[in-house]
Amino acid sequence: MSRPFQFMLSTTKLHLSLSLSFSLSLSLFSVSAINISSNLSSRKKMSSFDWVFLISTLLLLGPILTFSDSSSLSSDGLSEIPSNFLNFAKKSEVFDWMVSIRRKIHENPELGYEEFETSKLIRAELDNMGIPYKYPIAVTGVLGFIGSGKPPFVAIRADMDALPMQEMVEWEHKSKIPGKMHACGHDAHVSMLLGAAKVLQEHHELIQGTVVLVFQPAEEGGGGAKKMVEAGILENVEAIFGLHVAPEFPIGEVASRPGPLLAGSGFFEAVISGKGGHAAIPQHSIDPILAASNVIVSLQHLVSREADPLDSQVVTVAKFQGGGAFNVIPDSVTIGGTFRAFTKESFMQLKQRIEEVITGQAAVQRCNATVNFFAKEKPFFPATINEKGLHKHFRNVAGDMIGIVNTKDMQPLMGSEDFSFYQEMIPGYFFFLGMKDETNGKLPSVHSPYFRINEDALPYGAALHASLAVRYLLEFQPKVPLVNEKYHDEL
Repeated sequence: MSRPFQFMLSTTKLHLSLSLSFSLSLSLFSVSAINISSNLSSRKKMSSFDWVFLISTLLLLGPILTFSDSSSLSSDGLSEIPSNFLNFAKKSEVFDWMVSIRRKIHENPELGYEEFETSKLIRAELDNMGIPYKYPIAVTGVLGFIGSGKPPFVAIRADMDALPMQEMVEWEHKSKIPGKMHACGHDAHVSMLLGAAKVLQEHHELIQGTVVLVFQPAEEGGGGAKKMVEAGILENVEAIFGLHVAPEFPIGEVASRPGPLLAGSGFFEAVISGKGGHAAIPQHSIDPILAASNVIVSLQHLVSREADPLDSQVVTVAKFQGGGAFNVIPDSVTIGGTFRAFTKESFMQLKQRIEEVITGQAAVQRCNATVNFFAKEKPFFPATINEKGLHKHFRNVAGDMIGIVNTKDMQPLMGSEDFSFYQEMIPGYFFFLGMKDETNGKLPSVHSPYFRINEDALPYGAALHASLAVRYLLEFQPKVPLVNEKYHDEL
């Protein structure tokens, strides 16, 4: 039996079940009404029992008589949605279309807040599908809408920006822009979200509310999500989902966890100034290289000797610039790096101590130091914390699509994601999508100049995006109608 026929059959069964329930409800109501009518026609005064019975019957039947369509897909119908969506996304015409979009974006990478051509391509595809959208948001962001335009609202998100690095992979669709590359998979993220849009448009009758498509700029340190939030994109949105490709997990497998998933992160840079001079007469100089070296060693003690061993934290100095000659002590040295933690308290404590250690250790070596945390250019990312209720939803949906055995729980990572800005405002859930295929060799890690995408993963991401959104709207219908809400009127 084909899947479409199974889906139609299960839906028919559910409609029959609803009809029987409704008929039974009307029968019960008719019996009570006949009894009461009999009392009235015989001019008998209704007893207190009659009144109690009537009110109880109405209260009992009220929820049944106002039964929502979302409950009509409560068992087999709901569980079939993810696999049906995956089958649709795997159709050759849909798959080839997603691949072509991904390759166009890969050939023309754009850095944060410069994604004008990427945004133009997205809007053209949304126009082709007849999907309304808002633009621009946060410079290059796009917000699409599928459904009724009324509550409930659920969002699915993709980031658009590339990295400032030279691609070293030699293939037909290599980056055409020197020094820029999609080395983190955001080109795949965009194509999968557009794929989800196509899936949703094809199955729009299942959308009980509105799905918001979030195409976001500047995830790579620019805090694009923060600007999107400030632009009001989460107005009336109840939940948001996001994903990231993962070369370490097999294709057809996903991984995530409830609670903390990714760390909060920040950047710092320090200029340590001394007095330059000839390397042969150091007593006439104030050596900033020596001061910076002591600073770096002392910074490592912040985690090893000041942090709770059970509270994961990281301080890494990844930048050291000073001097240009073998025999000259420079006037200044610049160092920089990143710091990570899972709680706001630990994060702010690290920030405070980094500044204190840098300025203090520089002073010990008779140097001056200034510290910059780039709060405006590179805003601090909060920790990515998955809402526990959405974790259960994710496991149910992913389990129905790829099997619960392929839905893995993972340990937290010290990497960071600006998806966390959405999670600070509303419940959100972030997960990793496997794309490893041993037959094609090991895939390099993200942010590598040799990074590659296994395009066979695209249908899985598109179908999961669409399934998580549709199932959320069907299963989490608001119990009380929203009153006086400002709805999105783009539809």
